[in-house]
Amino acid sequence: MLFFGGDYNPEQWPEKVWDDDVALMRQAGITMVSLGIFAWSHLEPREGEYEFGWLDRIMDRLHDGGIRVALATPTASPPPWFTLAHPSALPVNADGVRLTHGSRDTYCASAPAYRAAARRIAAALGERYAGHPALAMWHVHNEYGTDCRCDLTAEAFRTWLRDRHGDLDVLNEAWTTAFWSQRYSDWSQIMPPRATQYLPNPAQVLDFRRFLSDELLGAFTEQRDVLRSFTPDIPVTTNFVQGGWVSVDHARWAAEVDLVAVDHYPDSAGPGAEEETAFAGDLARGWGGGSWLLMETAPNLIYTPGRMHAKEPGRLTRHSLGYVARGSRGAMYFQWRQPRGGAELFHSALVPHAGADSPVFREAVGLGRALKNLATTADAAPPAARIAVAWDAPSWWALQGAGLPAADIDYLAAVRQAHRALFRAKRQTGFVFPGLESFPDSLGAYSMIVLPHLYLVSDRAAAALGDWVAAGGHLVVGYLSGIADPAGRIRLGGYPGAFRDLLGVRAVEWHPQPPETTLLLDDGTVAGRWAERVETAGAATVALYTSGVLAGAPAITRREVGAGVAWYLSTGLDDDSLERLLGTVASEAGVGPVLEGLPRDVEAVRRDDLLYLFNHGPVAASLPLPGPAVDAVTGRPLHGAVTVAGGGCLIARLSAV
Repeated sequence: MLFFGGDYNPEQWPEKVWDDDVALMRQAGITMVSLGIFAWSHLEPREGEYEFGWLDRIMDRLHDGGIRVALATPTASPPPWFTLAHPSALPVNADGVRLTHGSRDTYCASAPAYRAAARRIAAALGERYAGHPALAMWHVHNEYGTDCRCDLTAEAFRTWLRDRHGDLDVLNEAWTTAFWSQRYSDWSQIMPPRATQYLPNPAQVLDFRRFLSDELLGAFTEQRDVLRSFTPDIPVTTNFVQGGWVSVDHARWAAEVDLVAVDHYPDSAGPGAEEETAFAGDLARGWGGGSWLLMETAPNLIYTPGRMHAKEPGRLTRHSLGYVARGSRGAMYFQWRQPRGGAELFHSALVPHAGADSPVFREAVGLGRALKNLATTADAAPPAARIAVAWDAPSWWALQGAGLPAADIDYLAAVRQAHRALFRAKRQTGFVFPGLESFPDSLGAYSMIVLPHLYLVSDRAAAALGDWVAAGGHLVVGYLSGIADPAGRIRLGGYPGAFRDLLGVRAVEWHPQPPETTLLLDDGTVAGRWAERVETAGAATVALYTSGVLAGAPAITRREVGAGVAWYLSTGLDDDSLERLLGTVASEAGVGPVLEGLPRDVEAVRRDDLLYLFNHGPVAASLPLPGPAVDAVTGRPLHGAVTVAGGGCLIARLSAV
């Protein structure tokens, strides 16, 4: 079964609305809803006193309607009574200000009172609903990522540091505390990074973000283990959310959930929304080892900076099936019914303020029918990718620090651009995670790997990449990669540090470029953002800088290593230039497009015997199939070329050849 539905908040509505909701869900083909995510104050109105009657009734109604439930623990939003009774569990920000109740996420994950209350409500839910026939999975918390810098957090941070570093001498060395007289002589002297006079210690900040990831993971696993004690056969998950503010290393968390679940909200109204959808789906598939679930997205809106953009007809369907094509076990949304009040009263919904007589609901009904017909594909093999982009959350955190050579270094933008270039070059793409212990074992699946801004890298990961290249891999290393060890200490001898010998280059100085600057290389490549003075030491020069102090110096290099090739990009290529270069490298690596001859606006994803074709443009496209097929939704035979309407999609089940 493919899951189709979203967050449902019946506690926000009179009970007379519930029957209408279930009827509309059946009409739309909804198969599962997430329930109770922000309902703590309704479930436990006073400490230790539970009111489950309303939840019993809606669970029963949903079951009678054939709808499964991802039942949530509501711990992302403690009720007012909790924060009044336990003020020390309110979060403290970096300025030392304790925040007050009035929003969601007003908790400190290190506060014993909060952790105990979270376990209690999880146990109460587990005990009551363990045998309910509607229960399909547990949805713990919501979008872990809350930051706190209070004294309770400080105590937990010190304990974590002892476990990580062992003793103060090791920590002082890792943090380079000889700088600015920061050497610690007692664990009690160490605090979380808080507002300070000038620049904070970057290694301290980096370790604190690692600590937050582990501390939040501990809060999750406590609830997970409580729920498993009642329902060992029911999967437990939590919804991953991505953002620069999120101190969660999802690649590491993935091993602790039964199913990776991801929230994704594109932030571009133009073609970038489709590119971001592909990016998020491929990254989630990497976290999930092939299978995952889209837990939240906006059905009818795109949230651009400062604006809400209504999705054009067909976009809800294309985006949703785009996630499914990339391994999602369905499509879930925030939210089912748009609320009349509250902080997110204009947030997207399948049933908007206009009601069911609306474009979004009508499109959802059609999508529900398509997903029902595709139900047998839920267990299809995930898309196979022979090209991967590296993802490393600690490198992202390190490059958000102060005191860097440029204030506009953007890790996420660099990784998205690499993926976008491969998306536009029509190559199916996956992700690898150099920070994981399993990283060396994952390389054999790929013929080509791209490293954008892989600032932190261990000796082990760097050596594994070197061995992989020598065995025939094609590696593209971007600037700001290999610069520091996992503690954030610079690798001496010239950039790009860990990859210097493999690439056969040595960069001796950086030249960050103003945002408006364009650099033209001698082969016509258009670049900007960054430049370096590079000396070759075994690498061949592919392109030279043509102006300024770097005129005549290498900008792009290529080195043959054993049976493979290692490329270095010392500058930031524009989108068209990067697409051309990565397409060239992919062809050299023997990796062709998913389907030859696709128009610019058409996307193809191959998943086992299914070929997903998405036309993101306004004009119908005639596309050749690689062989006989049937329409996977309608069962209609397909021969030769097929026509995909503008804004439409087609899923072809290819015959065995």
